[in-house]
Amino acid sequence: MAAVSSMNKMYGVCFHAVRQSAGLKASRLLQHRAFRVTAVHRQQPFDSSLEKPQFPGASAEFVDQLEFIQPNVISGIPVYRVMDRQGNIINPSQDPQLSKETVLNFYQKMTLLNTMDRILYESQRQGRISFYMTNYGEEGTHIGSAAALDPSDMVFGQYREAGVLMYRGFPLDLFMAQCYANADDLGKGRQMPVHYGSRDLNFVTISSPLATQIPQAAGAAYAVKRENMNRAVICYFGEGAASEGDAHAGFNFSATLECPLIFFCRNNGYAISTPTNEQYRGDGIAARGPGYGMLSIRVDGNDVFAVYNATKEARRRAVAENQPFLIEAMTYRIGHHSTSDDSSAYRSVDEVNYWDKQDHPISRLRHYMTTRGWWSEDDERSWRKQSRKTVMEAFERAERRLKPNPDLLFTDVYQEMTPNLDKQRESLWRHVQQYKEHYPLDLYDK
Repeated sequence: MAAVSSMNKMYGVCFHAVRQSAGLKASRLLQHRAFRVTAVHRQQPFDSSLEKPQFPGASAEFVDQLEFIQPNVISGIPVYRVMDRQGNIINPSQDPQLSKETVLNFYQKMTLLNTMDRILYESQRQGRISFYMTNYGEEGTHIGSAAALDPSDMVFGQYREAGVLMYRGFPLDLFMAQCYANADDLGKGRQMPVHYGSRDLNFVTISSPLATQIPQAAGAAYAVKRENMNRAVICYFGEGAASEGDAHAGFNFSATLECPLIFFCRNNGYAISTPTNEQYRGDGIAARGPGYGMLSIRVDGNDVFAVYNATKEARRRAVAENQPFLIEAMTYRIGHHSTSDDSSAYRSVDEVNYWDKQDHPISRLRHYMTTRGWWSEDDERSWRKQSRKTVMEAFERAERRLKPNPDLLFTDVYQEMTPNLDKQRESLWRHVQQYKEHYPLDLYDK
């Protein structure tokens, strides 16, 4: 109880400090939007003389013909894009006009992620790490959305958003440390591979259970709104996760509480082995937004500029208006779901090759840069060689590092070690000493 009391006091002090640090300027700018209640959301005055529905749960008119609403009210939500598959700008007014340096950074981050994926995937196949998930084909959704955010915005990922963290500056050494669970791992070796997190980069640690991040993101966005700190929250998930009950809770809470939150759905065609035509009968995920009162858009996830434009505008309006947005990025998962999956069992090689060779986000951006004279074959060869060397060096350093000290199994749950944890720790070390031939302690950090 003393520890709990201490934690409560600490929380109160920290919360007060955060509120104070927001500053008077931010308060004056934002005070008028903090808790808006528009006329649309207020219950209208009751007038029994009007021959119109007075039900509090909906705004509608009476009809005298029996008719069921069709599932697809419109022919299909269109897919917003800026570039065609050859990297040509379709409508000049939608060109984000990014500098050469920015576009080159996009490309280098996307290809670096691709290189890291290949090396760590092979590492798992060789038995060096236990598990891995690649991001092949979805690099555009990561980099385009990450570039449109403010560094202070909070990110809730699912498990296939390593590019977002990479764009924010997470170093290769820490990616490797996490996958190898060595002494440099910020999570101290407690998580399975690809479950990254960084407090400094406002990236909430990934957890394995599907869709738990969606209602968590709604709660975080509501807290951000109450603090009036000009921040947004973005929550990534796949179309498969949208079938979880947590998605309904997160969507509804964020809409009714009017939270500055961007729901970013990566619709990559498959929930592990389940194709989209077996997951839902409606028009994808974006079509669900209006039912919750959310503004929604569907974008070409293989077009990094379309993703950037949509996320940037959603972020601007989410902060300015305190309301959630739903972005459905249409893309394709070229790799297996994970190293535990064999996708050849449920899809054809021709299908995968089409997306890999004909409609890949990396090749599309490369076409764009080549057309402008920003990138050449020599540049490509030099960068591929350099990026592979950089990844391999981080890979080799991670392999040489020691594993975390076993005592870390018992820390960070309570401020002070509890008696039962002390007993467990003592029991562990008695066991290790008794059977020390089975426990190579020289491989662990002292």
